[in-house]
Amino acid sequence: MKKKIAIINQRYGLEVNGGSELYSRQIAERLTAKYEVEVLTSCAIEYVKWSNHYKEGVETINNVSVRRFKTEHERTPRKFTALDTAMQQNPKASKEQSDRWIEEMGPYCPSLVNYIDEHQDDYYAIIVVTYLYYPAVKSIVKIKDKAIFIPTAHQEPFIHFKMYEEVFNAPKAYVFLTEEEKGLVHGIFKNEEIPYEVMGVGVQVPSLVDPQAFKKKYKLDNYIIYVGRIDEGKDCPRMFEYFLEYKKRVKSDLKLVLMGKAVVEIPNHKDIISLGFVSEEDKFNGIKGSKALILPSKFESLSISVLEAMTLAIPVVVNGICDVLKGHCTKSNGGLYYKNYFEFEGCLNFLVSHREEYEKMCQNAKKYVDDYFQWDDIMEKFDRIIERVGEQ
Repeated sequence: MKKKIAIINQRYGLEVNGGSELYSRQIAERLTAKYEVEVLTSCAIEYVKWSNHYKEGVETINNVSVRRFKTEHERTPRKFTALDTAMQQNPKASKEQSDRWIEEMGPYCPSLVNYIDEHQDDYYAIIVVTYLYYPAVKSIVKIKDKAIFIPTAHQEPFIHFKMYEEVFNAPKAYVFLTEEEKGLVHGIFKNEEIPYEVMGVGVQVPSLVDPQAFKKKYKLDNYIIYVGRIDEGKDCPRMFEYFLEYKKRVKSDLKLVLMGKAVVEIPNHKDIISLGFVSEEDKFNGIKGSKALILPSKFESLSISVLEAMTLAIPVVVNGICDVLKGHCTKSNGGLYYKNYFEFEGCLNFLVSHREEYEKMCQNAKKYVDDYFQWDDIMEKFDRIIERVGEQ
């Protein structure tokens, strides 16, 4: 009989977009080979209001039992903005104020928290993914001795709120996605004594891709590509600003291709091409056909899109303010990073004008992922940390 484990995440489903959510589904499905896996999550499909979309109750998705709990109230943007501003002005806010903030951060599912409190003994180990949201914050402090925390943390104002001190000292073990994340958490919370494993995610791309088919379909040739949510949180407006400045200063036919849902305005320019949501086939064909994948975000705990590009032997251009993204570049020699416009321009010019070095970067990028981001190695580490916690 398989041992039963739980995974707590704010959203879960085949239709759910988001790095943390996809990661949770990937590990849940792979852990079914050895464990009985149950995911505890909300009924939400989107993360702005956390509206109930899925039916409350239990369903099975790819051999994983998914137990959903309804959101008791949606997030009110105006109310949340006021609470968030107050918290950022006073990171050491009282418990009462912090509780109001995390409830509004959402998804507010108190029945999920009550369930894990009452049923934690049903599970051999409980994996809590992503530190930021209500289900993780309120659940992990109630789990007595079997919580494995995967915080997916990065440098941002929230992680410095006093309320997170209890959260980050609650687990029996950690899984960090990168060395940079481990260093950040240990540096802030001084919790080095808690056992941990450092592991990324495995990356899977199609064995056959057809970049020429993509270029023909969309009438494209020389381009860089962005894949993911097109929003302010990913620093997309600054990416647009830099790219438009580049087009003014540099005579080039280079285009910027965007894939993903836009929640900020996209400049009306002939060399900025927004494709919206595309098929997985088009996504991978498009990445493979690009000169580089660009990720302007300042806040990332890993970035699957970066690793997918590197797996396809495509270099990346990233925001060097983000230690994790910068780390991918320095450890692999398969990418470039910038911190201001002129460095951004320099990155693009280098990719275009240094053919021999570019080809070497392509090779380095693929080797980096092949060496450090393989599922067999990662799941072996998961088994080790689960057994360590479960046997305590």
